[in-house]
Amino acid sequence: MHGGANMRELVEYGIQKMNELGLDYGDLRISDISKQNISVKNGSVESIKDDMGRGVGIRILNGGWGFASTSDLTKNGIETAIKRALKIANASAMATSDITLAEVEICQDKYVSEYKKDPFEVPLEEKLELLLEAEKRLKVDDIIKVTNATLLAWRYKKWFASTEGANIEQDIIQCGAGVNVTASDGNDVQKRSYPNSFGGVFHSEGYEFIESLELIENAERVGEEAVALLKADQCPSGKMDLILEPSQLALQVHESCGHPTELDRVLGTEASYAGTSFLTVDKLNKLRYGSEIVNLVNDATAPYGLGTFGYDDEGVKAKRLDLVKNGMFVGYQSSREDAAEVRVEVSGNMRADGWINLPLVRMNNINLEPGDWSREEMIEDTKEGIIMDTIKSWSIDDKRLNFQFGTEAGYLIKNGEIAGLIKNPTYTGITYEFWRNCNAIAGEDDWEMHGFPNCGKGEPPQSMRVGHGCAPARFKGIRVGVGKW
Repeated sequence: MHGGANMRELVEYGIQKMNELGLDYGDLRISDISKQNISVKNGSVESIKDDMGRGVGIRILNGGWGFASTSDLTKNGIETAIKRALKIANASAMATSDITLAEVEICQDKYVSEYKKDPFEVPLEEKLELLLEAEKRLKVDDIIKVTNATLLAWRYKKWFASTEGANIEQDIIQCGAGVNVTASDGNDVQKRSYPNSFGGVFHSEGYEFIESLELIENAERVGEEAVALLKADQCPSGKMDLILEPSQLALQVHESCGHPTELDRVLGTEASYAGTSFLTVDKLNKLRYGSEIVNLVNDATAPYGLGTFGYDDEGVKAKRLDLVKNGMFVGYQSSREDAAEVRVEVSGNMRADGWINLPLVRMNNINLEPGDWSREEMIEDTKEGIIMDTIKSWSIDDKRLNFQFGTEAGYLIKNGEIAGLIKNPTYTGITYEFWRNCNAIAGEDDWEMHGFPNCGKGEPPQSMRVGHGCAPARFKGIRVGVGKW
């Protein structure tokens, strides 16, 4: 395995070669990535997969952009990639107008994420014992047909430098886990997950985070809830107050605030994979996105977020930036190029999912700031409503306006009390109308950080790890269920 000293030498060599070319700008990013994915299903080990990847991505601006990557981490490999990137940059310059990069602080630094236990040093037997025991306890009834437990861990080592003088090393560990169960009585199928669906919850933290999830202790309850959902009433149809738990609200933030505030979508340079955005530049500082209590931030410094880091892949220092302030739309996630074009603050959101790909504008941690309610007060103050919990399905149009979401479980509220479990809960709305109807947000004691490891964007597609912190929130008069309203 290549050592850190050798990586630094290669970075310095590559930057020296780019400086000799007299480019407008150039940067070099070496990535050393490890990933482990463990899954157990129905009492057996389903898969144990370890992936490793190491290589360099080189960007050159010389009238136009050029990018090249290689796994050949030698001086000759670096030089060959530089020549290829330069050739592409010169070709693209013939069809490109002037490109300006917004000025940023040029840093020389080293960043290491916070963790106590390196998940890659925890014995495989210990991880399997945890997953197999948790998965076994999900099987509380014969009508449970499928039981799963999964664990994922990543380690990212990066060496970045630019012709402007940036020189940055980063070492980031991330991990998470979860369980899920599928129950069927022959007429219906229901699923329940913990601590969230689609693999669980993930943090920039060590194995201690997986231990804190208490998968074994919660497994039996999860199985029982799946069985109970088979007998539960269907979600009613109509308009009523809606309380979203963090497990679902995190996805709402992701889809209806995270994606539409990506400035490349607004400018049309990223459109084909998942659409553009309704938050066009004429709406900046003018559109009321939500009620006055809604504050959404882009924060790569948030503790334990899956989008927490020291520097993005343009060498921009991690920061916190308002996107929605007191309900008003006030900010974008941007690259240096996009920020210069629209004349907004550089947000530090350029990231690539590995050395082989170009960095794109990607969410880091898009968080809903806590309010001053408690979850209990919110329920007690609700006359008629539904609590919805755990991601199940989602659909949103290509401008991030019209949406419909479904969750695994719902709980009816009648006169300030939880009145019963319901199945197949869904809700629908228009983004800015939905957030304008937010009339209560729980406080810091109920605030949770959720991580999504598989946010897709770009062509070829890149899968990115992002975080969303939030507490339960209430929305008045929301359309729930199916049918005519």
